[in-house]
Amino acid sequence: MPTEIENLNPSVYSKIKERAITANEEDENIADPFDKREIFDLIRNINDPEHPLTLEELHVVQEELITISDKQNSVHINFTPTIPHCSMATLIGLSIRVKLLRSLPPRFKVTVEITPGTHASEMAVNKQLADKERVAAALENKHLAEVINQCISAKG
Repeated sequence: MPTEIENLNPSVYSKIKERAITANEEDENIADPFDKREIFDLIRNINDPEHPLTLEELHVVQEELITISDKQNSVHINFTPTIPHCSMATLIGLSIRVKLLRSLPPRFKVTVEITPGTHASEMAVNKQLADKERVAAALENKHLAEVINQCISAKG
């Protein structure tokens, strides 16, 4: 982790309102397919590794950058680092991926990528995040796993 904060003055955005729970969502006997908003709700409160803000507040994750197919068991997340040279991009992507892997049923294939054109090392970071062995190795690193757990332990 760098000791110097790269983006000292990030733009901060308002959080969207919490979603109201419907009667169907309360009834465990009714099949309720996953949707974009449900996925967004899982990742919106992930903490940024550099700032005391959430990924939602920094617009790193946005509902419109999520694609989900409940029928095809796939979730695709694009995330947007706050600056084009963000050294935390891989850590942020790992945090999103780990949060979804821990929260969703194992039937889902989770893909996490940088929003096209928003990061200088987009291809390299996407390649790392797509490599299951590299992700598993990263999670075996005790320090890195602790940082990821701190990011995904949402208070919010």
